[in-house]
Amino acid sequence: MLRFLAIRNLAVIDHLEIELAPGLTVLTGETGAGKSMLVEAIDLLTGGRASADLVRTGEDTATIQAIFDHQGHERLVRREISAQGRSRAFLDDALATTAALRDFGRGLVDLHGQHEHQSLLDPAEHAGLVDTYAEHPAVVEAVAVAYETWRAAASALERTRLSAKEKAARIEWVTFQLQDLDRLAPRAGEDEALLAERQVLGNADRLTRLTTEAFALLYEGESAALAALGGVWKRVADLAALDARFAPYLEQRDELRSRLEDLAFMLRDYTRDLDASPDRLQQVEDRLAALERVKHKHGPTLEDVVAKHAALRTELDALRASDETAAMLEQQADRAADRFRATAGMLSTARRAAGQRLAKALEQSLAQLAMPKSRVEIRVESFPDDSAHWSAAGFDALEFYLSPNPGEDVRPLARIASGGELSRIMLAIKTLATPDEEGRTLVFDEVDAGIGGAAADAVGAKLQELGRRFQVLCITHLPQIAARGDNHLHIAKQVKGGRTVTTVTRLKGGEREAELARMIAGDHVSAQVLASARELLQSRSESEGRAKGESERSVGSKAKGKRGA
Repeated sequence: MLRFLAIRNLAVIDHLEIELAPGLTVLTGETGAGKSMLVEAIDLLTGGRASADLVRTGEDTATIQAIFDHQGHERLVRREISAQGRSRAFLDDALATTAALRDFGRGLVDLHGQHEHQSLLDPAEHAGLVDTYAEHPAVVEAVAVAYETWRAAASALERTRLSAKEKAARIEWVTFQLQDLDRLAPRAGEDEALLAERQVLGNADRLTRLTTEAFALLYEGESAALAALGGVWKRVADLAALDARFAPYLEQRDELRSRLEDLAFMLRDYTRDLDASPDRLQQVEDRLAALERVKHKHGPTLEDVVAKHAALRTELDALRASDETAAMLEQQADRAADRFRATAGMLSTARRAAGQRLAKALEQSLAQLAMPKSRVEIRVESFPDDSAHWSAAGFDALEFYLSPNPGEDVRPLARIASGGELSRIMLAIKTLATPDEEGRTLVFDEVDAGIGGAAADAVGAKLQELGRRFQVLCITHLPQIAARGDNHLHIAKQVKGGRTVTTVTRLKGGEREAELARMIAGDHVSAQVLASARELLQSRSESEGRAKGESERSVGSKAKGKRGA
């Protein structure tokens, strides 16, 4: 659960700090006040893409940080974006990658914005939605592994099937690339070792002086430390004879002397092995320059260059392979294809069953969202024998079909769904496909796009229901939804000192009534409108009370049934 969010210098927001609570929190305010930037901030904290244009004009850095409750522990997340577009991320004050933020956020936060509504129009996204609902990640991962294995085997086989002319040209090109790398023979980590050696060679005079001085102070000078320690240990021995507390120190005498003598010999012999010649320094510089050249060509890292070297060698061996090797590669590719078909077939079967369950569940959920007569079909077309349709996601093509009105045939979602219908379908799908994990945060932006009236009230009820299972943050422009919130935050902007400043206010009582009245009637709020807002809040509160009571009775009835059993 997201407990605290602090934002500084992000777009129109100069500085905000927000304490967040469980349940449904609604965020309202005029367009452009900065509501969507709160969603953007949470997206950045969970690994979203950063860009320089997010930094407030005239500032050097934008900073977003949050405290999450995760499995009973507080986790601090911070993201910094510079005006030059560079980004840094931190988890519990330790530097982290954006991939680490994504992994962390995946188990804690689900962001649902207008762009996700549009993703419903792309059939390529539909298989992923069914897989999420079906909760079979092991099968999905197995298909991805089987596909990569087949693709590698098929590519190796394809290289042996080139025409004689193509093969000769490819061998010539690969050989040319290899000759360059063979001459250099780069080794992983070599550049880092050379950089360290260059630093030593460049400071050879200072290193020689420091080691000589340290050796004299420790071992052979007039007041050498090791010689002086003999007198120290004699006195410690006398002390130990009088007070046993000195005995442990006396026992460490030989170990300490041995370690100091090792240091002395290291200091004495250091310059003997130091090749401080200008020729060696030039060799190191030349080698580093050569490595930088191949990193620029085949990198960006030396490890990439070494991997490319090995891959080119493997490819050349495959190109020169005999007919016997080609036959072996063909057998490997056939076996890999069979494994992929079998694994993808299991996923396809699971998807068809899950698709039927999801379609029925969607119809029931849409009925609760003022689309009572909707029919949903999830059609699956499979291509087990056409490798052109194979991918890491299997060999299925899935598409959602919908009929929102009685008597109409189901048609592809992209062809018939309005913006308001998409919002409700997205809400229904995400509700069904969200793991029921304690402390999860769901963030909805523009979920009320294109709806009003009874549909808005139904969406509000669904969000209120979700708020009993999760922490829900919802940006809304509709009073029917705003009235359902357990908590109400108002986002406003004003001009101070010639700059736009965004503020967040937690609304209660009369303030909340006034905000709902503004959402109903705009700037001209009459006593009648204010009374309507008050009545709206009261009716939604009573509705929530009844729903909680029914939920508690249901839980109690189940518990009693278990005890009786």
